[in-house]
Amino acid sequence: MIVDCPHCGKQLKLSDKIRESVRQLGPDRKVKVKCVHCAVPFGLDCNGMKLATSGHRPGPSGSDGSASGAKVRPPAPPSTEWLKDGTFEEKEVVEDIPEALVLMPVTENLDIVVKAAMEFGYRVEQAPTPEEAIDKMRFVNYAAVFLHSSFEPGGIKSGKFHQFMRMMNMSRRRYIFYVLIGEQFETLYDLQALANSVNLVVNNADVPFIGTVLKKAIPEFETLFGPLMEELHVVGK
Repeated sequence: MIVDCPHCGKQLKLSDKIRESVRQLGPDRKVKVKCVHCAVPFGLDCNGMKLATSGHRPGPSGSDGSASGAKVRPPAPPSTEWLKDGTFEEKEVVEDIPEALVLMPVTENLDIVVKAAMEFGYRVEQAPTPEEAIDKMRFVNYAAVFLHSSFEPGGIKSGKFHQFMRMMNMSRRRYIFYVLIGEQFETLYDLQALANSVNLVVNNADVPFIGTVLKKAIPEFETLFGPLMEELHVVGK
């Protein structure tokens, strides 16, 4: 499937991963992708993908799309002039889709968090152990991480994964939206989040509403820190 970049106008071929993520989006949600030509990100929703890839709109009646059912002249065959010198403009494949890592015990709340993250536009991965989660972090630049306080023995005080996140270099950490979930947290309590070196805390009782919580917290995070992170990225920090 092909879409046009709204900034430079170049055509971009969507990968299977992006198409699947767009199909799973919730209402009024968008996947943020980056143009491989001009490097400027833009939002893409299911309606935009359909409009960009549809060849025509069906008419009000008639199986051939015409109002009267009369014959429709087919489009002209494609030009093959490029075959003479073997050159043509290749369409770049877009793979830049945000990923989230969810680390929680296997409960009903796990399914709720995974679904909410997917509806927000993330492609979600999970890990059964803190060691495997740390290995994933070393090879993938996740845009968001969700950690439950009971994911590993010792909780967040002595848990390997949380300590790994706390020690991460800020040149990478600042781009990760880090969420802690547990019974000891007060949802959206910024002071508690700051004390635990995370971006958001959510109480167990509020997990069923985490989709709404993310709609509030993530845009606020991007508004507050987005311009700063762009400037730091420009200067290589």
